[in-house]
Amino acid sequence: MAVVLTLVLAVATTATAAEPLRIGSKNFTESVILAEIGARAGRAQGRDIEHRRQLGGTRILWRALENGSIDAYPEYTGTLAQELLQMPGASDDALRAALAERGLAMTGPLGFDNTYALGMRADRALALGIDSISDLAAHPGLKIGLSNEFMQRADGWPGLSAAYGLPQRANGLDHDLAYRGLQSGAIDVIDLYSTDAEIDYYDLAVLADDRRFFPAYRAVFLYRADLDARAPDWSATLEAMAGRIDATAMRRLNARVKLGRESEAAVAADWLGVEAPQAGGRTARIARRTVEHLGLVGVSLALALLVALPLGVLAARRRRLGQLVLSLTGLLQTLPSLAVFVFMIPLFGIGAGPAIAALFLYSLLPIVRNTHAGITGIPRELRETAAALGLPPRTRLWRVELPLALRTILAGIKTAAVINVGTATLGALIGAGGYGQPILTGIRLDDIGLILEGAVPAAALALAVQGLFELVERALTPRGLRLAPRR
Repeated sequence: MAVVLTLVLAVATTATAAEPLRIGSKNFTESVILAEIGARAGRAQGRDIEHRRQLGGTRILWRALENGSIDAYPEYTGTLAQELLQMPGASDDALRAALAERGLAMTGPLGFDNTYALGMRADRALALGIDSISDLAAHPGLKIGLSNEFMQRADGWPGLSAAYGLPQRANGLDHDLAYRGLQSGAIDVIDLYSTDAEIDYYDLAVLADDRRFFPAYRAVFLYRADLDARAPDWSATLEAMAGRIDATAMRRLNARVKLGRESEAAVAADWLGVEAPQAGGRTARIARRTVEHLGLVGVSLALALLVALPLGVLAARRRRLGQLVLSLTGLLQTLPSLAVFVFMIPLFGIGAGPAIAALFLYSLLPIVRNTHAGITGIPRELRETAAALGLPPRTRLWRVELPLALRTILAGIKTAAVINVGTATLGALIGAGGYGQPILTGIRLDDIGLILEGAVPAAALALAVQGLFELVERALTPRGLRLAPRR
């Protein structure tokens, strides 16, 4: 298994001296804008900078920076001190020293503090007489919906609810979806970022943090310390961003993207005063995503075939070992897909590598199980007849058992391929691209068109794959086995 996963990495990633520098961003608009500013500033110097967009939450970006999958990303001092370095209340100098021990560096604050906050619709807060977070304790029936990362962080809901003695149970959901839930009345309280454009747009009341639970979350760029040697002009440019973006400017940039539907690239270019990139057409975008998606599905499925078919044959030939093989592959199938994608990051970094490895693991069970079922389902008299004719085991396998089991085996491969087409959309969360990229962006920007730009081609590809395998099954199955039995 380890050998195959190593092959996955070799196929999926080609590290060369000419490899571009990479900057990452989290899965929310402000992070994408800041990373785009950093990337575009580097490109203005002639550097080849790749922006790995929307790579999920804080931990994914942090691991990617530590293992060198990315070279920089925008972060916040409060998150760095509380969540990542476990140094509550640490000064900037102390944070820099701790980062240096890890081979990392931090720019000066960019000029704004994007602290966490809790918010409600202003009319609802007024009706209940709620002005501060402490006031929530008197209303245990309020429905609280918080972003999934905030639900787990030490500086998020666990610490906040304990500090304020809040009796409510909170539910986790996507940050951008929470605003819609708040607007519709399905949720009473959500977590906010203080520079969110939606605060004014939805007329929200920001509850006072009267016990000063939240630390300062000053925006900075984190980057690998060796960037000073590899790309000194770019690291100097990132450092020069310090103090250049105040809270008003950041809210304005967020609003242009979230409310004005401008692209992050265009907004970043305008702020920098450089020429905005030409936006590609929808057809070109879909074509590019299709190539990426087919790469994820095709490589993972091909690798799974190399492993799963022999395992299925082995499971059919050796009964006790077969039960162990089926149990292990079945266990892999029960693991949450997003968790498996994230688990692969320390092994293969960010991008196609971990996505292919995860999809490879998910492809094993259908192929192993159907290969085992197809061979063990051959009537005993047929197997005994082949043995009585004196055919050696290898000949019986290739000339009798596999042809008879072919339809069942192909059904398993088809199932694995169709599952992979859908599951591969999660690869966008770790920078693998594919159809998941427009889906994630569409959810973040509340843009149904972008969601459909990923969802419709993914569904069409799944149907096409299913149809293709049905044609393959018909072509490969011997004619005699295709004939329906007479009654």
